[in-house]
Amino acid sequence: MTISRTRLTAAVALTCALTLGTPALAAAAPAGSPAPAAAHHAARAVPFTAATATQQADGSFSLTWTAPGARGVTVYAGTDPEDIRHRRPVAGGAGSATVTVTGLPAADRWYFELVPDRGAPLVIADRSLHLASAPNFRDAGGYRTTDGRWVRTGVVYRSGDLSRLTDQDLAKLRRLGIRTVFDLRTPAEQKAAPDRLPAGATAVSANVLGAADTGAFNVTTPQAAVQAMVDAERTMVSADSARTAYRSVLDSLVERDDEGILFHCTAGKDRTGWASAALLTALGVPRETVEADYLASNAYRAAEIAATLAQLPPAYQAVYKPLLDVRPEYLNAGFDEVRQRFGSFDGYLKSGLGLDQRDLRDLRSQLLVG
Repeated sequence: MTISRTRLTAAVALTCALTLGTPALAAAAPAGSPAPAAAHHAARAVPFTAATATQQADGSFSLTWTAPGARGVTVYAGTDPEDIRHRRPVAGGAGSATVTVTGLPAADRWYFELVPDRGAPLVIADRSLHLASAPNFRDAGGYRTTDGRWVRTGVVYRSGDLSRLTDQDLAKLRRLGIRTVFDLRTPAEQKAAPDRLPAGATAVSANVLGAADTGAFNVTTPQAAVQAMVDAERTMVSADSARTAYRSVLDSLVERDDEGILFHCTAGKDRTGWASAALLTALGVPRETVEADYLASNAYRAAEIAATLAQLPPAYQAVYKPLLDVRPEYLNAGFDEVRQRFGSFDGYLKSGLGLDQRDLRDLRSQLLVG
């Protein structure tokens, strides 16, 4: 069964996957107590092991956190993640709590600073930017690493198609400080659906597939569709064009100068999904969290997926659904390709993407807190 791209206008998203202290002081300390430097670090470490903010339909926010060892947490709200706590507190709770924040006026985005009674604070926000024209537009940060640090919020964003952004969306993205936009699509995709960018933003073409076009999709069974996606994920790890593209994205994050960076493809799930997975893994985010971020595209794109399937004859829907969503086996194929081709993820970063230890230190310094 072959369906041309003209038969699958809404399914153009598929193209992103198919072609793819001093000794004396220490000695004087009581047995079992940390050295002063270690104690200071522990006191200032971010104590939160989990923290989320979710905007509700009525405009309120549900905040949930867990901070073992903290007796209380005070919540501040602001529209600038770097300047929140001058405002009055909006909520508070125990070391582990769920609270609802209401009464905040409309804003481009609300950030919440969780300030524990011991340890360093943490800034969180609803990950989604709630753009009707780009439902998979979201923050790539806000995740905890295996060593207890957190990926900064409000710095790196990921998305799908930007060609339908409204003027209001563009103004919002400009105010949020997005200044560099990496387009991971092919030249043909870029021509067919040109990006709309916020004023002052620089567009960077980072063609992952390295192909002028992607042609028709030739799959006849759901199993064949799944295999096509698995093969595409491997290509996004191994292809020279893919490694060049992802290196350019990570380089920009190493060298960024207090600006917001966005990377996107057509659906924001495959090429963009691997970009996010590679970034988060390089930062030390655990695999299960990386997978959850990857699979979240299914929720953000649920309406889009349903609308696309509704355009297809019933007999074709089961065949094409694996091309429209993301699945654990797709991401697993990418990590397996990393292992087979480069031996380890560190090997992929070094040999595949050309990042040395200094690059990785700078990347983590730019994007991690705690």
